[in-house]
Amino acid sequence: MQLIVGLGNPGSRYAHNRHNIGFMCVDAVARRWNASPWRRRFHGETADAVIGDEKVLLLKPQTYMNESGHSVAEAQNFFKIPLNDVTVFYDELDLPPGKMRVKTGGGTAGHNGLRSITAQCGSGFRRVRLGIGHPVDRNAVTYYVLGDFTKGEREWVEDITRFCADAADLLVAGREASFQNKVHLAMEAEGWQVEKQAVLLPKSDT
Repeated sequence: MQLIVGLGNPGSRYAHNRHNIGFMCVDAVARRWNASPWRRRFHGETADAVIGDEKVLLLKPQTYMNESGHSVAEAQNFFKIPLNDVTVFYDELDLPPGKMRVKTGGGTAGHNGLRSITAQCGSGFRRVRLGIGHPVDRNAVTYYVLGDFTKGEREWVEDITRFCADAADLLVAGREASFQNKVHLAMEAEGWQVEKQAVLLPKSDT
């Protein structure tokens, strides 16, 4: 069994925040792979799915972001899931909006959810970094990540979460590069152009 975690904060107040794109992505995975209904377990919400040939537990910690590790550790320990079979979807300030990168291990880059998971479980889990861009004013990071995606942003968010869900079988099969490439090609096919300057250009009319 593998564990796929989406990071976010619980409750309707935070549902559309940039910080909650991890929740949004795991919700898309649940829909795409016909997961079981969500239920409360491990201080979170869980659903069971079969993705490709793998049994997968989907988890959305309900502990608030900075305590996410408690929920992840409970689920991981209960099912005795190796850390390298744990995947975490989360928001990444240092990637342009609409960009996605996969890596295993590494630091936390100041992300409270990653810091909590690392403290409870270790650092050797797989990370799916979903770019949300960075505010111009670095002192406005908290306001920015806890702000809702704008109406103009929601279309690309829906696209990238859907494409991540569609390609999740590659991810659980350990084909990270293929997963990443498939998602980026799908974004390009939809007309999104990701710029290095953390700007996502609108879809072209052609």
